[in-house]
Amino acid sequence: MLGRLLAKSKSAPQAGGETSPAGIFGKLLGKKKLPLLGVDISASSVKVLELSKTGEHYRVERYAVEPMPQNAMVEHNITEVEQVAQAIARAVKRSGSRLKHAALAVAGSHVIGKVVNMPAGLSDRDLQLQIEMEADRHIPYPLDEVNMDFEVLGPASEGAEQTNVLLAACRKEIVDDYAAVADSAGLTPVVIDIETYAMENAYELIARNLPGGGMERTVAILDIGATTTTLNVMHNCRSVYTRDHSFGGRQLTEEIQRRYGLSYEEAGLAKKQGGLPDNYQTDVLRPFMEGLCQEAMRALQFFYSSSPFNSVDQVLLAGGCAQVAGIDELVASRVGVTTAVANPFSSMSLASRIKPQMLAADAPSLMISCGLALRGFDA
Repeated sequence: MLGRLLAKSKSAPQAGGETSPAGIFGKLLGKKKLPLLGVDISASSVKVLELSKTGEHYRVERYAVEPMPQNAMVEHNITEVEQVAQAIARAVKRSGSRLKHAALAVAGSHVIGKVVNMPAGLSDRDLQLQIEMEADRHIPYPLDEVNMDFEVLGPASEGAEQTNVLLAACRKEIVDDYAAVADSAGLTPVVIDIETYAMENAYELIARNLPGGGMERTVAILDIGATTTTLNVMHNCRSVYTRDHSFGGRQLTEEIQRRYGLSYEEAGLAKKQGGLPDNYQTDVLRPFMEGLCQEAMRALQFFYSSSPFNSVDQVLLAGGCAQVAGIDELVASRVGVTTAVANPFSSMSLASRIKPQMLAADAPSLMISCGLALRGFDA
C-alpha cells in the first residue's frame, strides 16, 4: 500500500524528469535501512518515538511528548516554522534519542490520491513515463508544484492485461514546510509519509492480537486530536476510508479556560493533571464526553452512508482524548460496538528508561509516531 511505497526509492519523476530534493515525499535517501525517529506534528503537541528491532520483536527505546505553541499549526498547516522546529528539538532532547534520520507525515487532507489502470508488464522507465502522463490528467496542479509517488496495487479486475496503480500527490510547499521544520530541528527528513498510512502501520501491530490477525474484520479508528477527529476505517488491515471531522480536545480545554478563569496553558495542564473543582466532572467533562460520543456516531453513520459497509466489528480510540477515564465504555454504550483504547506497544518490550504506566497513558497519542518509526524497518 501507498504508505509503504512512500519509503521506497521508486518515486515518480517530477515534470522535467527530476525527483524532489531531500525531504522527498516518501522517498528514502539511499537504499540502506535506517533507524528512523518517528516525528508526529499536531496542533497541540509534537510526539517523537524511537524503536529498535531484534528478529521480529520490537522494543520502545525512547519517546517524548512536547506541547506545541498555540496556533503554530492551524488546520494541518505549519504556520510558524521556527516555533514548530523548536518544539521538535525540545521533544528530541527530552527523549534522549540520538537518531538524526526522521520520518514525518502530512495530513491525508493535503494528499490527492487516484487509482488508475495501466498496461501490465511495463518496464520501470515506461511505467514512470505513463504515470507522469496520468498525473497530468488527474492532479489539478502543475506537476512542478507537487511531490508525487505511486504504488502498483496489482491486477485490475478487468483482466490480467491491466494493473491498478495508486498515485499520490501533495503540494510541494506543504512537503517543503515539513522538511524545513525537521532540518531546523537538526534532523534529516528521510521519509515524509501520509498520516493515514502511518496509522495503518501502527494498527497492524494491534491487529496481530485480534482474531485471525485482523483479517475479515472491519475496525474503525477514531483519532481524537486537538481540533480534528479523524475516522480511519481498516478492513483486512488496510485503510479503506478516512475522513476528518471538526471536533477535538481543544473544545474541552477552552471550556475549562472559560469556566474557571484560567489561561489556555493552565487549562491544558489542569485537564491532564487534575486539581479542578468538584463540579468539573459533571458540568464540564461529562458534556464533552457525550459530545464526543455524538461525533463518533455521526462519523460512523457518514461512513456507512458513503461506503459498501454497514457495520464495524470494533472501535479503537486514539489521540489525546482517548486517555479520558471511561471514554471507551461510554463510546461502546452509545455506538453499540465493542470499543477499546489503542495501544500499539502492548506486545513490545520496553527499555529500562521507559516508565510502563506513563507509556500506557500516552500510547493512544503515539499511533502515528509509532507507524512512522516502523518505516525504518521496511523491507
